[in-house]
Amino acid sequence: MTAGTTVQAPDGTEVVLGEIGTRVLLENSRVRVWEVSLAPGEAQAWHLHHNPYVVLCLATSPCHMDWLDGSAARELSETVGGSVYRPVSPVHMLTNDGDSPYLNRLIELLDLGEEASGEPYAPGEGVGRFSEVGEIPAKVVVDDTDVQVIHVTPDAGETYTWNTGAHPTLIVDLDLDSPDVTYLQPGDAYALPPKQTRTSGFNVVELRYYS
Repeated sequence: MTAGTTVQAPDGTEVVLGEIGTRVLLENSRVRVWEVSLAPGEAQAWHLHHNPYVVLCLATSPCHMDWLDGSAARELSETVGGSVYRPVSPVHMLTNDGDSPYLNRLIELLDLGEEASGEPYAPGEGVGRFSEVGEIPAKVVVDDTDVQVIHVTPDAGETYTWNTGAHPTLIVDLDLDSPDVTYLQPGDAYALPPKQTRTSGFNVVELRYYS
């Protein structure tokens, strides 16, 4: 992490970098999961990513991203349950331009970045899947060589069991009343907790690069 590092803007101004998220929710030798929470009008500190990362949206609001190098700002419009996969990027900051809170989960892929532990890893076997037979209320929202993200939206009272295959997997609960992040090793099984009412569902994040 680079919080506290001083960098120079193009005009010579010195800028002290902040953290890339509000707080860390989960961390091991493979991933670091942040919460990014911005109230209406609030902006992050300038920050820098040293690891590729996945962004999962829990609460949306119009936002824009500024770049310290003076590049044109990028307008962002995210969808709850949606996800994006980004490589490392120049120093930037995110501002919530809307009237609603913005909330996401940001998963740093440490093995693909500058913070790789070098810890050996033996890939598992099989394909990740749900145990249940029949149609599952799920759709793929990111399909990349490195990462696949599946958005699952069970009805009230329903549960589905994810069986982890060869790839370590994170299950991210998008319910704002009980948000949670669970890391699964190959071979682990996880039953999505049933909800009393239909929520925004879950994101299932498979770390495919272990293949």
